Amino acid sequence: MANLSSPLTFNPLFQERIWGGSKLAELFGKKIPPNKRIGESWEIVDRPEAQSIVRNGPLSGRSLHDLWVNFREELFGELPDVPRFPLLIKLLDAQEKLSLQVHPPQEIAESLGGEAKSEFWYVVAAEPNAEIFVGLRKSMTRDQFDDAVHSGTVADCVHAIRMKSGAAMFLPSGRFHAIGAGNLLVEVQQNSDTTYRVFDWNRVDDQGKPRQLHVDQALQCIDFNDVAPKPITPKGELLARHELFEVQKWNLKSARDIAPIGQFAIVLCLSGALQCAGGDFTPGEFFLVPASLQDRSIHPRGEGTSLLRITIPI
Repeated sequence: MANLSSPLTFNPLFQERIWGGSKLAELFGKKIPPNKRIGESWEIVDRPEAQSIVRNGPLSGRSLHDLWVNFREELFGELPDVPRFPLLIKLLDAQEKLSLQVHPPQEIAESLGGEAKSEFWYVVAAEPNAEIFVGLRKSMTRDQFDDAVHSGTVADCVHAIRMKSGAAMFLPSGRFHAIGAGNLLVEVQQNSDTTYRVFDWNRVDDQGKPRQLHVDQALQCIDFNDVAPKPITPKGELLARHELFEVQKWNLKSARDIAPIGQFAIVLCLSGALQCAGGDFTPGEFFLVPASLQDRSIHPRGEGTSLLRITIPI
């Protein structure tokens, strides 16, 4: 592999969603397709159906999966030997509420033909009164929940939390949840795209059709004793630590090394501006600092510079 002298950047993959909007363009200058409801920007992805493609340097044009298979130690350091890069990182623009849903725990996912998913949310921007829906208002039995689904009252069962910019939430697999309208989030998750929808607010698509629901599968996955979970209380810079990801928020006042040599990091500029190894980054831009990159110092450019630092624990 050619010696790398700068971080890697990737082309985002924009996903149209019935609940999406245009804030990715308005806030971050993302070049989203016109007249489309863009709900998700897949920033770091190694999936059979979607690939991040490097857009700079000697590895330009190569996929994240190619990098993971062929240059793992140089780029990512010593990590578990799994077939694909273990994380999927997105920006989410919820102009409307997402469906009430659940992701399967590991012990159930395989039997349902899906993939387990725990995830983390960081609120980049929130409109007044924006909420997220997480967990249940009170413990329920599976039969009680099923009755609420079929009577049309399941939305009354979910716990709602008012959110604001800078708030964060961890969502273990099995947690009933939805993003409310007016939130722009960063989502860091296990590399999975398995979602079981329970309720979609009675909406229909442009053809007048409701989206598919997966109530039977969801009933096998939901933790019915997951009551009134609370947002994350940061421990210094640490926001979340899971077996597959760690997320920190840095308010950067002077230059710092993003990680030791031998460890990679993915960085999102949240505010202000950053420079790393000659690359300049503004809010909404992600970059990957390879494990072997020698110049790994992150420099703030001006006041009020902040970032998210995403790594895999080793």
